[in-house]
Amino acid sequence: MPRRAAAHTGRRASVLAALAVTALSATGTPATAATAAHLPTTPADGRHTMNQAFVRAAGRFDVPRDLLAAVGYGETHLDGHTGQPSQANGYGVMHLASNPANRSLEKAAAITGEPLSRLRRDTAANILGGAAVLRSYADRLGLDGDERDDIDAWYPAVAQYSGTTGRAAARYADTVYAFLTHGFAATVPGGEQISVTARPVAPDKGTRSATVAPEKRTLSATVGRAPITPYPSALWAPADAHNFTVGRTAKIDKVIIHVTQGSYTGSIKWFQDPTAEVSAHYVVRSSDGQVTQTVRDSDTAYHAKEANSSALGIEHEGYIDDPSWFTDTMYRASAALTSALCDKYGIPKDRAHIIGHSEAPGTDHTDPGRYWDWNRYMGFVEGDSSNGSNGSGNSTGGSGNGSSGSSSSDGLGFASYTLLQSGASGAQVTAVQQLLNTQGYAAGAADGNFGAATLSAVKAYQTTRGLPAGGIVGPKTWTALLSAGSTPTLRQGDSGADVKRLQRSLTAALGTTVDAVGTFGPVTATAVRTYQTRQGLAVTGMVSSNTWAALHAGR
Repeated sequence: MPRRAAAHTGRRASVLAALAVTALSATGTPATAATAAHLPTTPADGRHTMNQAFVRAAGRFDVPRDLLAAVGYGETHLDGHTGQPSQANGYGVMHLASNPANRSLEKAAAITGEPLSRLRRDTAANILGGAAVLRSYADRLGLDGDERDDIDAWYPAVAQYSGTTGRAAARYADTVYAFLTHGFAATVPGGEQISVTARPVAPDKGTRSATVAPEKRTLSATVGRAPITPYPSALWAPADAHNFTVGRTAKIDKVIIHVTQGSYTGSIKWFQDPTAEVSAHYVVRSSDGQVTQTVRDSDTAYHAKEANSSALGIEHEGYIDDPSWFTDTMYRASAALTSALCDKYGIPKDRAHIIGHSEAPGTDHTDPGRYWDWNRYMGFVEGDSSNGSNGSGNSTGGSGNGSSGSSSSDGLGFASYTLLQSGASGAQVTAVQQLLNTQGYAAGAADGNFGAATLSAVKAYQTTRGLPAGGIVGPKTWTALLSAGSTPTLRQGDSGADVKRLQRSLTAALGTTVDAVGTFGPVTATAVRTYQTRQGLAVTGMVSSNTWAALHAGR
């Protein structure tokens, strides 16, 4: 998916921020120059680093620095793309948006007094604008000084920053908090490194989560067409009816690979905007391979001009000029989806029928671009185990929640472990039910449906283990569930069921696939050392009681 133009042509500064927000709410116009004079700007020499910009913006608006950086990382991987807009008309590291559904760019201008042109192109100003917008949401939520010092209290404000509502906003906030949980280090244009240290988080989703409005029901979901995706592991977030055509005029005979030129949540939101005039059937998230369907297979999405009538379109979160978005987990999840679609519609699994947007007839676009690894991707689609695939590439989607197939007959091994909550379905839900039942928590029948019994069992398990008891199965709960059991000392060269249990729990804890083959080789040793480093343990590459204890605690 190209950028929009290509597609269709302590309370620091709280008084000033409040005045600016009031001015925006009342008039929609920028704050006065007098207000702007009290706010920071980049020095004329322009030599402030991005790290300094995050620190200064966080201090000015009393927003946790790491939270601000995690929001930017989730939006753009901290690459402002030289001021060029995303497909949703968002700008800069913080993706300040200017579209009918999200006016965060204009809001930032009103609060900071910075001109729109500067907010679009200047990184320090853009980060300042992002902090200002986040703070305005915190003020609206009534967060006082002490609460603003608690990173967990910002969850509803982060959800609002997404520019969307309901489950999509919650998924956005969950992703930001996952970055805080695992930490990250990014090398940004110019060579500077921006890092966030991993830490335990327990975001406050309680009463404040009610500020996230219910999911909007679009026409596509209200005219007798059930909002249920035929790909079992995908979530459903219907595009606006103006952005696709009901039905098809040709047989489905190809899959087209796109790159969003924006974030996962932002792209889904853009498809729900009636002015967008674009959509795709599926969107795949970079960090964990989560799949969301936005247009039913039987309908014609607007993604590839002349090929729309006969093609299924899959969008991939990221930017074509930044290969960091194309993760192993994304490749595997997308390939499992493509393989399932090919099986369902009789599409040959070859490059004549699985093509890039740039190869579609009548197009002028360049995605997925030169960094998309077609050999690797097609190997996963075709089930080539030499590409590291966990299981068959001919999955029908039963592997669940955006990952490729199970690596063993017991149904517990996946290339990635994604967030599960009430209403989810698929093989990963079955795996959770099996694990809970085995460990003495009554999750009901292991039927792959996340219902009331499973929710109750998850909450009981989380409470017992001292995990955030929200009933959502995220990285911490997955890690604890998968690692449960004895604590044998394991080292390179060992093999067996305990090694496989270790490999699965490391996959959940690190967010990177460690193939659960049951043999402790160099890749597993590296993963162990990475985990031990993150947890502040002795870095030995050998697993003993301390490493097991951290895994059992969901760390």
